[in-house]
Amino acid sequence: MAFVKGAWRILVAIKDGLVLLFLLLFFGLLYAALSWSPKPAASVNSGALVLDLDGTIVEQPAEADPMALLSGSGTRMKEYRLSDIVTALEAAKDDGKVKAVVLNLDGFVGGGQVALARVGKALDGVRAAKKPVFAFATIYSDDSYQLAAHASETWVDPLGGVAIMGRGGSALYYKGLIDKLGINTHVYRVGTYKSFVESFVRTDQSPEAKQANQALADALWQNWQEEVAKARPKAKLTAYVGDPAAAAQATGGNLAKAAENAGLVDRLGNEVAFGERVAKVAGASSEQQAGAFASIDLATYVRARKPANDGQIGVLTIAGEIVDGEAGPGTAAGDTVSSLLYKALAEKDLKALVVRVDSPGGSVMASEKIRDAIMTAKSQGLPVVVSMGNVAASGGYWVSTPANMIFAEPDTITGSIGVFGILPSFEGTLAKMGITTDGVRTTPLSGQPDLAGGTTPEFDRIMQMGVEDIYARFVGLVAEARRKTPQQIDAIAQGRVWDGGTARQIGLVDRFGGLEDAIAEAARLAKVDPAKARAYRIEKEPDKFAQFVQSIVEREEDDKGNSRDMLARQAMLQRHWAMQAISDVKALVSGAGIRADCLECRGYGAPRPVNGADERGLLAMLATLWR
Repeated sequence: MAFVKGAWRILVAIKDGLVLLFLLLFFGLLYAALSWSPKPAASVNSGALVLDLDGTIVEQPAEADPMALLSGSGTRMKEYRLSDIVTALEAAKDDGKVKAVVLNLDGFVGGGQVALARVGKALDGVRAAKKPVFAFATIYSDDSYQLAAHASETWVDPLGGVAIMGRGGSALYYKGLIDKLGINTHVYRVGTYKSFVESFVRTDQSPEAKQANQALADALWQNWQEEVAKARPKAKLTAYVGDPAAAAQATGGNLAKAAENAGLVDRLGNEVAFGERVAKVAGASSEQQAGAFASIDLATYVRARKPANDGQIGVLTIAGEIVDGEAGPGTAAGDTVSSLLYKALAEKDLKALVVRVDSPGGSVMASEKIRDAIMTAKSQGLPVVVSMGNVAASGGYWVSTPANMIFAEPDTITGSIGVFGILPSFEGTLAKMGITTDGVRTTPLSGQPDLAGGTTPEFDRIMQMGVEDIYARFVGLVAEARRKTPQQIDAIAQGRVWDGGTARQIGLVDRFGGLEDAIAEAARLAKVDPAKARAYRIEKEPDKFAQFVQSIVEREEDDKGNSRDMLARQAMLQRHWAMQAISDVKALVSGAGIRADCLECRGYGAPRPVNGADERGLLAMLATLWR
């Protein structure tokens, strides 16, 4: 007995010690986070500005959940803000301390053609200033090569190569599984080309969706080839991508040599040889490490060169999925975005508003809440100019309708003016398990939507009419904004997605240009002195604790090695289908809101985390009542 009591006291002591240790750790982290701030802008030494893009380029980086990061369940790829990269490259042109720019693209995942073209333009500016740009990767993908094509010297590892796949690929269709499970999918939609719901009601693409998707892929692929050919005229791109097997066979399967023979890369060499080459231009490093060279950290350089956020041209960013409620950066939550704009209008002396859109859409109600806030700015006399990034479709176009002028790029994906709702019911699934339903009603809508027993014809008819009404409103908003008739807009709407070049031809956008062009136009419309046409970014202040924890996690992840061979690289780039499956299931089960969303658009921007925000549309409210 004494032994048991002694053992128990030992266990209690261990428990108390662990609790104390946890509390000390927790409060230590809390204190460090509250007192932590990003490193101040340090003096920048001479060397090569290094863009080690181990992740994606995005319009607005998402904010990680610090608790999820600490628990190990919130690991996520790094995200680099497009404007930070552009700011750094444009500053580097005239900075005597920057001897060269280095692109390390080994871990680069993507960024979308519009964002990458903007970075490419900035790289061209560096080269025009007579400063070399060096690029290195083991395997180049479409996105990484779009950047590497702008380099003065493009290197590839002798065991690597250039794997250009072109636009296109397969999507998942769940009708066969849904039928086997006995799930009944109730679809309410308007738009011949609104193909989001096809994944749940078909086993393949409809002819209309395939035609539209092929046209979009062809346009973007053509633009990609033209940009790469212009940046690197000596590359025999057409022959290489047209018959890659023949190019590889000519070198006995040596993919790196095949890329060199085709003029896609300049030099074969590992990271050590690459670093030694850069050191000849940028200077040697004080580190006693093979291949090291004098380098300038991108984050430090951006902090030293980032302009003050004190301009008169408000820049409101709508990035990521449009959802109801509140959310952090990287997701366009209706309450959050609208509140930020209302606060800026009340507290700042803004003269104009630029709305930067990089979103495939989402909730209709959230889109309308954001649009209403933008209309408030317009009612106060502020000119509104929209700048479209990679994607501004469905809800992304809905929030663009208040604009006095819309800027886009040829590679922008826009349109998708259509509406849908989808709701599953499980009467068939339950019947397979011997479960049935019965009850009483006092009206045709009693107990609806009955997810266990199925919906009634009256409910389905009302929901379809509701979707049709919102589509009519959407078309009306666009018609008024574009000074066309609803009939003219309906002919180019129907949920169809357009590339930016075609969108300009049919009147959905006004001019080609980037964010800088939109800010300049907004200043002109507001009669602001061009010298004072600086931006004021309307964004939520970053959470210090989240930044602190993320900095720790990222340092740990930097020490982990990842396989870089051809198969591993392509498998990593293609794993989005698994994440898409998760997103699709969540959309079916919990996304019971009326949506202006564009599924096919999501594959053309930077890869983003699956968003789990709830919808609060008409169907969702009815489902809440049913529960």
